[in-house]
Amino acid sequence: QCDLQGLWRNELGSNMTILAMNTAGTFSGSYHTAVAATKKQILVSPLQGVQQHPSTKRHPTFSFTVQWQFSDSTTAFVGQCFVDHHGKETLETMWLLREEVLSHKDTWKATRVGTSTFTRIK
Repeated sequence: QCDLQGLWRNELGSNMTILAMNTAGTFSGSYHTAVAATKKQILVSPLQGVQQHPSTKRHPTFSFTVQWQFSDSTTAFVGQCFVDHHGKETLETMWLLREEVLSHKDTWKATRVGTSTFTRIK
């Protein structure tokens, strides 16, 4: 069974810590990105999430948001946790990042989309 709690790293070197989940499936943690489209200092940012039916699913789906502390943007992640036949856990995610723009006419360039694969560090 997949357990989201712990320290994870994605293919770009970003680190994510997920703390203990409550019985409703909600969790919090922190995200330290290794990449950013800003010249500002990158800071560890809080995350909040939920796992679907945490006690009953072998490969649960989940979602979380990250409130970036160094930019005017927020990222929403959705994903699923997988365990291979060796017991290695992987989080396959897709994300949407929305940054603040100054006017409605600039909304076309305000959202980015991508994927990230996280593997457990500990």
